[in-house]
Amino acid sequence: MTATAALTTVSGALDRVRDRARTGGPKDDEPQLLEHLLGWTLVVLLAMFVSHAGLL
Repeated sequence: MTATAALTTVSGALDRVRDRARTGGPKDDEPQLLEHLLGWTLVVLLAMFVSHAGLL
């Protein structure tokens, strides 16, 4: 096996591993408004729970 063929094989294997290693998280090109609104809603609800429970 030549060095070029070996590099091509390794490159292909790395591409397959990288494609499989995706976590399934949000894509970078989608709008994140809903994600931010849900996150801040969770923060506010948690703060209300902590203050009403007297944990702070």
